[in-house]
Amino acid sequence: MPVRLAAFRRRRLSLTSLIDVIFLLLLFFMLSSTFSKHGEIRFLAATQGAAPAAAEPPLFLRLDGDGLSLNGVVIDLSRLPEAIRAQSGGDPAPRVIVAVTGAVTAQALVDVLAPLARIDGLQVTVVD
Repeated sequence: MPVRLAAFRRRRLSLTSLIDVIFLLLLFFMLSSTFSKHGEIRFLAATQGAAPAAAEPPLFLRLDGDGLSLNGVVIDLSRLPEAIRAQSGGDPAPRVIVAVTGAVTAQALVDVLAPLARIDGLQVTVVD
């Protein structure tokens, strides 16, 4: 007597539970991640008109692939604020022209502008 087995029938796979799991994982990772706060450097747009006459000439800060120099003297980035205060000659609103030359990354420029932003009354102009 031969035994007949029932024919194997394929059932459709339900994706509802898979979508729920993916949504829960997405929600978990979004809520458990840390959001870093990025600092900002304020830039002012150039305006038309004559520049006011300054008593002191501006300081010239040159940033290139080799390093940093202030008025032709090579300087370390950590000593930049003290060097600007020393060379400004007691000017309450010193001006600094930052010239970017060579292969300088945007991060290197931000590394220079961040300490300059902490000096009160400093007027910074970036030229290329």
